[in-house]
Amino acid sequence: MSWLRALRETARSGLTIERRRLEPLIALRGAAGLALVIGVSLAIFGPVVAASSAFGAFQAAIATFQRSWRPRPVLALISGVSLGLSTFIGYVTGSHLPLFLVLLVLWTFLAGLAWAAGPTGGIIAASNVAIMLVTITLPTSVAEAALHGAMIMFGGIVQAVLIVLFPIRRWGAQRDALADALAAEADYARRLRHDPVAHFDPAPLMLARRAAAVTPREARRRPAELHGSRGVAERIRPVLASLADPAMGVPSEGPERDRVRELLAAAGSLLDAAARAIRKGDPVRLPAAAVAALKTPDTGALLTGPPLRAADRLAALLSDVIEAAEGDGTKGERAGAEEAADAIKAGRGGPQPSEHQQRPTLLSLVPVVIRAMRREVHHGSPILRHAVRLSAVAAVGYLLGRALPFGHGYWAPLAAVMVMRPEFSQTYARSAARFVGTVVGVFVATAIVQAAQPGPGLSAAFAVVCALLMYLLMRTGYAVGQACVAAYVVLLLGMAGEAWSQTEFERVLLTLVGGLLAMISYAVYPAWETPRLRGRLGDWLKADGRYAAAVVDQYADPAARRHDDVRRALLATREARVAWQEAVATAQHEPVRHRGLSRGAADAAQHALAQLGRVAMLMEAHLPGGGATPVPGAAPFAEALRRATDRGAKAVRERRVPDWTPVREALERWDGESRADGEAVREDGDGEAVGEDAAEPEPAAAQVADPVLRNSAGFLLEALEDFSRGLTP
Repeated sequence: MSWLRALRETARSGLTIERRRLEPLIALRGAAGLALVIGVSLAIFGPVVAASSAFGAFQAAIATFQRSWRPRPVLALISGVSLGLSTFIGYVTGSHLPLFLVLLVLWTFLAGLAWAAGPTGGIIAASNVAIMLVTITLPTSVAEAALHGAMIMFGGIVQAVLIVLFPIRRWGAQRDALADALAAEADYARRLRHDPVAHFDPAPLMLARRAAAVTPREARRRPAELHGSRGVAERIRPVLASLADPAMGVPSEGPERDRVRELLAAAGSLLDAAARAIRKGDPVRLPAAAVAALKTPDTGALLTGPPLRAADRLAALLSDVIEAAEGDGTKGERAGAEEAADAIKAGRGGPQPSEHQQRPTLLSLVPVVIRAMRREVHHGSPILRHAVRLSAVAAVGYLLGRALPFGHGYWAPLAAVMVMRPEFSQTYARSAARFVGTVVGVFVATAIVQAAQPGPGLSAAFAVVCALLMYLLMRTGYAVGQACVAAYVVLLLGMAGEAWSQTEFERVLLTLVGGLLAMISYAVYPAWETPRLRGRLGDWLKADGRYAAAVVDQYADPAARRHDDVRRALLATREARVAWQEAVATAQHEPVRHRGLSRGAADAAQHALAQLGRVAMLMEAHLPGGGATPVPGAAPFAEALRRATDRGAKAVRERRVPDWTPVREALERWDGESRADGEAVREDGDGEAVGEDAAEPEPAAAQVADPVLRNSAGFLLEALEDFSRGLTP
């Protein structure tokens, strides 16, 4: 993509306005907290201190809108306290330009590194630095700076208290994440009816997994319906795929396939019902037709072998989902759900213990964040490059703003810090959106001021209205939110006594300067994702290979198997797959030519690795029990697969085509041993008379009688060869 096209595409995405679900009650609560803080500050300390406290309450409310699994009061407190401390320290050093520049560079560098802990931490840290540049201009003495910092903290405390006193959709984010995961499973079940080998995007399950982590205190308060359902949803996915796949024994057409389609449709309906109940906290309302479909007794007559095991397991897992989704319903509601669950539960399957995840508390999170930041301090890290760009642009923008004869020079670094992100497309899109939003907001505020000539009280009221619109519309588009923010800041500074003539044309121009600095910094010191695509692809190949090898290992020695190994490998391959998909999406908007990996090769390799992971998932759905007969040939094949994919990942990074000869040879040896053992068993059987009391010979373990393992090993090799063919020029 050329630079001109990249700029055009990113600008268009930044100015896009989307129709999103609004949250008016949450917006009203944030605006009410802001109004309360401004009113108290105006009555006691006057408009200047009220402006500082309003910035604290405003930013604390914005922090609660970030996508985080931390409690909202905690986010508000973190934002308010950190902004108050930054304001006080910034004012104390502000009279000494070299010292303040050192502080600004250090603060912005740490804010950039905070992205290592996640986007929520990075956004809050960058926003606090940007607002600090404004608030340090309001006090006139150290004592006033302390008062301003305390009132900023007070604004965060007020927002936190309001969230505690007036909770809105408590555990709503966790409910949505779990419901989205179940809904994705339901959609997958319906798609499998028409496409038995359809792929599944694991992103909803990964999001639900992150949402399920809780601190010990949160674990005691979590609603019952948020326990267990995610773990069951994780186990349903491979069962659905195994039931639908023709390779598992169900013909493509016929009564068996019709029965499978009926079971998949019933599973989709029940999963949707559970998702709706969890999302809204309502009782589970089960479709009678779906329950009846799972209760139909002819499943055992139509299905045999792996499909029958999958159908039985599916019924048991669906009953677990229903029971977990019912949660804390009334006694009668719970009885109805339990009755339906018992009706569809198959005798062969049973519930498994749900996985429990712990989230570190705030104090224990500090060393975790420090370690994450330290891991990013190396050459080539996009987070480190973002931190360097951020600190350099903030310092240059501050000096440039002071040198220009406009006054309010902090608008340039403020705009730059607010729009900069580790990714190219987000930085450029936000730069264009912030400039357009600033122009609109400034002129709206101009019209209000010229028409109403408001005093401090009326200016504060207009500012609260702008903040309310910001909270309400911030998810519809960055340009819309910035228009509200621009009007809010201008009206708030007008309440504090700032002359309107000082904040009109100058602010628009300095905002443009800040946006240009942010864009230039990325062009000068970029962190392109395109050159790293091969590395991401190699990581996915390595993770997929280890996942498949871990599953095959379970067949080699079922008595000593450890499901934890398979689970860790599965999570690793999901992370690698999502990292690859995000990298491809980012690279599509970069003005960089592909370096050794064309779009066609990337698509072919992605399809092959998705198939490799899918085959491993089907094998996982039929893992043998602890008392099953070991399969000796599985261990050498798993080891060959593990080593070959590790070497293949290295070859991909070095722009070579992986060779799978060791895997092919291991599979051929396995097949040869299986045939030899099978012939030996038949010869022994022919040479002995079988009496009435004689035991029939057991099939040899090396025969790999289970069709799941027998067929899947060849499918794994086929997927790897498809991967190499996709990369072949």
